Amino acid sequence: MTLTTPALLFPAISLLLLAYTNRFLTLAQLIRKLAEEERDAHHEVAMRQILLLRQRITLTKRMQMAGVLSFLLCTLSMFALFLSLKLLGMLLFGVSLISLSVSLVFSLWEVKISTNALNVQLQDMEMLSRTRHAGKPSNEDEEPPRGL
Repeated sequence: MTLTTPALLFPAISLLLLAYTNRFLTLAQLIRKLAEEERDAHHEVAMRQILLLRQRITLTKRMQMAGVLSFLLCTLSMFALFLSLKLLGMLLFGVSLISLSVSLVFSLWEVKISTNALNVQLQDMEMLSRTRHAGKPSNEDEEPPRGL
């Protein structure tokens, strides 16, 4: 193994950390928006969303930590290889890859939870739509909605 092997991982980890930061910022925006809505009206859907957002924050923190650890270990691997400590460099690089894999597993888990959160929102929208249209008389002469 040469010094260039762990160096190949540098751009990938940097981009991954950027993506994780974007996810974190998105979560922060969602929480602020949900807090604003919560002040206006309190309902069960908001509580479900809050629970899912807490889980997503925890997972985002863990995937960022694992990603940063991977980056650090990759750097230490390159330094060990630079010092001609080949066995230590290979070991650090292996642990770096494991840490990166853990980060990706957390990311996958967070994606699963975020899709569940979107389904909660869609269910709420469907219930509101049914409630609004339940009291209206059916008019067969009306045009169907466009774009569906």
